[in-house]
Amino acid sequence: MNYNPAGVPPGLEYLAQIDQILIHQQVELLEAVIGFETKNRYEIKNSMGQKIFSAKEDTDCCTRNCCGPLRPFDLEIKDHNDQEVIHLVKPFRCTSCCCPCCLQEMEIQSPPGTTIGYVVQDWHPFLPKLSILGPSKEHLLKLEGPCFAISCCGDVDFVLKGKDDQAIGKITKQWSGLVKEMLTDTDNFGIQFPIDLDVRVKAVLLGACFLIDFMFFERTGDSGQRCSVFG
Repeated sequence: MNYNPAGVPPGLEYLAQIDQILIHQQVELLEAVIGFETKNRYEIKNSMGQKIFSAKEDTDCCTRNCCGPLRPFDLEIKDHNDQEVIHLVKPFRCTSCCCPCCLQEMEIQSPPGTTIGYVVQDWHPFLPKLSILGPSKEHLLKLEGPCFAISCCGDVDFVLKGKDDQAIGKITKQWSGLVKEMLTDTDNFGIQFPIDLDVRVKAVLLGACFLIDFMFFERTGDSGQRCSVFG
C-alpha cells in the first residue's frame, strides 16, 4: 500500500502493535428504560479485553432525538490520560438507496484538527459499501457488507479489501444475545486488520466502525427498531 508517511500521531503508538480492536458500547440506563436517546459512549479494547481508549459522542439533546441515527455528530476518542487522540466528524446526511447524492461519510482527525482520512459510503442499490480514503481523499481500501446488514442471531461481517479486491480483514458486528439485542441499543464490534497496516489507516478503520454502527445498527428513538441508511 502506498500510504505509509513517516511519524505516528501522538497517542496512537500502541495501534502499531496490534491487529485487532474490540469496541463495546456502554449501556445507558435512561435510553434502555424509556427510549430517550442519550450520547453514545464506547470502550475500545485490545484482543485481551484491556481498555486502550474511550469514546464519547458530542451532540445536543435536540439533535439526537430529532435527527436520530442520521444526526451530525463529533466523537472524541481519548486515551488513559483523558487526552483526545482521535476526533471523528460526521455531517448530517439523508437516508436513501435510490439517490447517489448526500451519501454517508465521516472525517477522521489525529491529532484533532489534522485530517488523516475519510470514510465514505459508495452508492449501491442494496449492498452496503464504504471506501477508506486518505487525507487527500485518495482511495486506500474498501469495505463491503452483506445484502441484509441485520444482526439476527449471528455476527455481521463487513469485509475489508485491498485495491486488488482481496480480503485483508473485517469489521464485525458481534451478536450480543437475544435479550440484550432486543432491549438495549448497545452494540459490540470487532475490527481485524494486518498488523503492519499504517497506524493512520487503522485509526480511519476505527472511524469506519462507528459510522457502520450509526448507519445500520442504531435504534430509532422509542420505536425499538434498528435503523438503516437504506431506509
